[in-house]
Order: sequence, then structure tokens, then C-alpha cells
Amino acid sequence: MTGVSGNMGREALAQTLELKTVEFVRVLLTFRKRNEKLAKRLKKQYGNRIQVLRGSVADEALCRKLVEGVDYVVHMAAVIPPRSDASPAASEECNKRGAVAIVNAVKATSPQPKYIHISTVALYGNRNEKHPFGRVGDPLLVSPFDTYAMHKLYGERYCLDADLDCWAVLRQTAMLHPNMLKDNISDGLMFHTALNAPLEWASSRDSGYLIKRILERDSAGEVPEFWKKIYNIGAGKACMVTGYDTFNQGFAMIGGSAEKFFRPNWMAARNFHGLWFADGDELQKLFGYQRDTVQGYWKEIASHHKIYALGKIVPKGLIHFFLFRRLLNHPNSPRRWVKNGDVPRTTATFGSMQNAGGMSEDWADYKLIAKGDFGDYDRLRDVSLAKEEGRLLQHGYDETKAMEDWAAEDMRDAAAFRGGEFLSEAVEGPYKKVQWRCHEGHTFEASPYTVLRGGHWCPVCCQPAPWNFDLLAKHNPFFAQVWYDSHAHDENLIYGLDEAGDPILTKAEEER
Repeated sequence: MTGVSGNMGREALAQTLELKTVEFVRVLLTFRKRNEKLAKRLKKQYGNRIQVLRGSVADEALCRKLVEGVDYVVHMAAVIPPRSDASPAASEECNKRGAVAIVNAVKATSPQPKYIHISTVALYGNRNEKHPFGRVGDPLLVSPFDTYAMHKLYGERYCLDADLDCWAVLRQTAMLHPNMLKDNISDGLMFHTALNAPLEWASSRDSGYLIKRILERDSAGEVPEFWKKIYNIGAGKACMVTGYDTFNQGFAMIGGSAEKFFRPNWMAARNFHGLWFADGDELQKLFGYQRDTVQGYWKEIASHHKIYALGKIVPKGLIHFFLFRRLLNHPNSPRRWVKNGDVPRTTATFGSMQNAGGMSEDWADYKLIAKGDFGDYDRLRDVSLAKEEGRLLQHGYDETKAMEDWAAEDMRDAAAFRGGEFLSEAVEGPYKKVQWRCHEGHTFEASPYTVLRGGHWCPVCCQPAPWNFDLLAKHNPFFAQVWYDSHAHDENLIYGLDEAGDPILTKAEEER
């Protein structure tokens, strides 16, 4: 296991070691100071059932030692926001080069262990009330300047292209964990959350339990159908909320709400990520891991942090000013970008400097999914109705066919819907690589599964940076059906990074 110092990894490790069939777990911890204490605690608690290696997940030699002689590899390591925002180099080391190193190590091992790759909902990019439901196979449109998602996209694609013997990719949704509130009051990251972003919250406990259930059921030979597929880690309708709801539920612990503590123009208008999963029940059917609810988990957090109750007796104006308003000047706050004239980030987040400046501070001026401004809220969250009414994104081929029946005509249809071409003459199963060409003329190899069920496309055009989705959407109906939910047809911008890693913005016509 990698990533056991994180919220999901900590739970996955503890719950996996509850299984009597598990002889030992070998973990990889970086040389961060806090991991010294963790390593000592793990050895004291589990003895010989825990083996600790120290170093970088991007060290291929170390990764080969990590995976040698094991039956399963669970790769959960990730550098997430806000650290990935502040240190893109750390994100690249872990999320990109780390994924490459782990996959290469698994592939070089004989026999190969079964490999579980934890990916992220962030690959789907920004969603709003127009298409709140998503599923595996949807377009992967990493939000501009989201280096975390950019590197995770590369890592997932590398896994899919590696031709491993036995693998599964799990795209983790938004995660609730015990320190949710504490961890989010020291950075401007919270203001990246769009108020109408659809968010499906899974607890770190349930996510860890999912890993335990996979190992438990697979070691008993019960779920052979699980492998060589991509899944979304869903949490169910009771956990489907919006950004607005999330703040209300979290702030209730300190006697407040989004409207008492925030102003709507503090929040990003777009360029976030989040989905309600139309296929979130697939893993649930196999492993029955969904137990926690959002409301129940917030109450549990409050019970574990009694100090939060003190907020209920503090004047709300003081909390508004001293706890939250001060964060508007944090370097990672969208309003700081506006104030500093950061055109690239402001444009990505609000559409333009003018849009950012024109947003109202009055909650009465802001339409909210959660208040029924886009239709009945419960009805909007009903996945069966979304399917019946055709509110899911199209994938461009006959999805009623089983993967084993895919033929060249299905590939041609899918390629055309992506503005490109299918170049091979035939299909030899869902995992045998075939040739494709995008509208820009790039020829590439990818399995039918990677394209049709993975949502991946050209590794040149669609692997940011730069983020040139304004241009790609003009030629790619697959992208266009969701990109234009939050972008105008005439924006024609390319979001990029300069040599120092700072955001830049250019006109698409100039770039071409």
C-alpha cells in the first residue's frame, strides 16, 4: 500500500489488517517528519504484520522492493490540493511519476500482483446544474490550472496503457474525514468550491472499508468480474449534495451557515470539479461498502471535536470576519486573484475579469440548485429520472452492446463523435490496443476500453498543460456537450503554464 498516511489510506490499512487472511501489509512512507511517528506507531501496533519502507513513490527501485512477493498492490498515494496548488513539483513527483513507478514495478514483477489504482473525480472537471450526473466513459476535462488532476490524469492513463495482467481503477469522489473543518480554515481553497457544484461525499471510513471488502471478496474468489474495469466510488443519494449544502452542513457545527459566514461572490463560478454518480451503485452491488451518510458523518465530526460547539455562542459577525473573510487575501483565494489582476486564474474561475467584478454580494441575486431555482431538488438528484429523461452525457456509440461484441463500426462511431478517426481494420477484444487519429492529426494507440469506457482520447491534445478545450470543443462533440455548460462558444482561450509554472492565457487563434 502507498498513501497510508492519508485519510483513505489510513482507514484502508487499519481495516485491511482486520482480515485474518492478510499475513502482512508492506507500506511506503515518505521521509516527512510526521511519518516517523506513524512508522513507529504502526510497528508497535501490528508488529511483523506491517513492513515499512521509506522514500519517494517516484523511486522505481524502491517501488520494486515494495511490490516484490505480494498478492495485491493498492496505490493510494496522492498530493492533493491545497498542497498540489502550492507545490506543483510535489504533485508531479507523486501523482504522475509515482504512478509511473508503481505501474512499472508491478509490470516487472513475476508473477504480477493484482493492482488497484486510486484515481479521482477531478478528472471529469467542472459540472453544474446542466449535467450534474456523470459516469465512467464521460469526457475527462481537467479544470484549467488544476495540477493535481492534470497529473492524476496522466497516472491513470499510464496504468490503462500498461497492459497489466490484473488491474482496477477506482475514481474517488469527494471525501469526508474527521478533520474536514480544521483542515480547510487556513487556505483559500474552500473558495474554489462552486456553490452549484454537484458533490457526492464518501467518508474516508467507507472508502477504506471498500478496499477491505475488495481484498476480502477477491481472495475468496467471489468477484472475478471486478477486474480490468474503471469504477466511480459513489456514496448514494443520501450523500449527493452541492457546494452550498456542504458549507451549510459543515458550518452548522459552529452554529452558522454559508449565508452567515460567506458572500456568494467569494466563491468560484466555475472551474471546480464534482459529480453525482449515475453508476455509483456498481461497486456497492459488488462490495456493499456504503454505510455512512453526509448528515450522520458531520454529526460524528462534531461529537469528536467538542470545541466546535463554542462557535455557537460566538457572534456570527466575528466568525465571518476573523475566521473566513481574512482568507480572501490568501494567495490561493479567487478574490485575491481578482484583486491582483491575475487574468489567467480569474478568467478560468469567473469567465473574465469583468464577470468577477460584476458578481453580487447579495445572496438573493444568486440562483441555487439546493433552493430549487433549477427545478425540484430531490427530482434533480434522482438518477433513474436522469437516465429516463436523457440527461446523461452521450458517449457516441451503441452502449447496449457488451464489450465482447464491440466491432470496428462501434470504434468508428466513437471516434467520429470525438472529431477523429478509427484507423485499425478490426477490433480484437476490449483491451487489445488499436489505432486512432484525432482531428489535429495526432495518431495514437489505445485500447477500445480506454477510449469508450475510460473517457480518454488523444494523449497529445487532451493531456494538459496547456488546457486547450475551447479549441478542442469546436471539433469534438464529445467534449462540447459538457464544456459549453460553463464556457461560451466564443471564448477561444488556451490556459497554460510558463517555464516557472505560473499561469498564462493566450488566444487560441494566436497559438495555432
